[in-house]
Amino acid sequence: MDAHATPSRPQHAAAVVDGGPGLLAVALPFLDAGLRAGDTVALACPPDVVALLAGELGERAGQVRLEPRLTLLGARAPDALAHAQRLVRDVPRGARLHVLSLVDFGSGPAEWREGLRFESVANRLMAGSPVRSLCVYDRGRLPAAVVDSAAVTHPELVDDGAWTPSAAYRDPADYLRHLPWVRDPLEDTPPVLAVDDVPRLGTLRHRVGRALADLVPDPDQRQDLHLAAAEVAANAFRHGVRPVSVRIWTDGDRLTCAITDSGHSFSDPMAGFSPAHGSDLGRGGMGLWLARKLWDSVDLLPGPAGLTVRLGTRLHPA
Repeated sequence: MDAHATPSRPQHAAAVVDGGPGLLAVALPFLDAGLRAGDTVALACPPDVVALLAGELGERAGQVRLEPRLTLLGARAPDALAHAQRLVRDVPRGARLHVLSLVDFGSGPAEWREGLRFESVANRLMAGSPVRSLCVYDRGRLPAAVVDSAAVTHPELVDDGAWTPSAAYRDPADYLRHLPWVRDPLEDTPPVLAVDDVPRLGTLRHRVGRALADLVPDPDQRQDLHLAAAEVAANAFRHGVRPVSVRIWTDGDRLTCAITDSGHSFSDPMAGFSPAHGSDLGRGGMGLWLARKLWDSVDLLPGPAGLTVRLGTRLHPA
């Protein structure tokens, strides 16, 4: 791939490396190209990697922005994508947002699944933007399943300095629709709240709120989780099919909430990564967007009983 491709065409590539030497071999030429081109160059990497790269860049490190909020290192997916769009608006005419990130989706399957979605959806939501991004997958830091996903969620791969199309790449809508759903281990424990055929939205909101008051020690997190769960419940009543049910599980460290309606028409796996009606939040359509902003993971699970929206998060201390 031509390193001097038209600025208006986004590029989203992955490179798989083995530790620090491999990281430097792919990262330094990429950063150098961005600085020489006058692009807005940004790092979205853990502090140890930032320090390593800064040491190699020397005085030029001051020209590189530190933007952990461009990835799931520093933000949830809707906020990371919105932050990228804001930075793009400030890029000088004829230049690009030039981003190097070290992939780190978190410590467990739920976090990994959110990361796969984020990398895939970015191809659609950032289309047409002057962005050139390189995502580095370090085999020493990541499980094999996450490393293997790089070729599927990135249109291009970088190997020995060459940018080439990824033969395994899949369109986001197709990829997300067929992403395997892993059962949350908490679902195999007794629920702390189980209500079937909830008669009214207000009743569901109240029951969920009362349960969260007992289970979530941090008041700010409790308010956020309840707000988002209530919006998902509103979607189930307004756009789904009754009966509507709710389940909540927790082990004291993590909490999972599943809201199910009996409808079978929902089919947008990318819902919630941006507001349904753009910047006009007054038009509604914020349920899944708020859920993705305020919970750590959001799974849309179609099944024989209807659609389940499964929300998961780690609990903050009081």
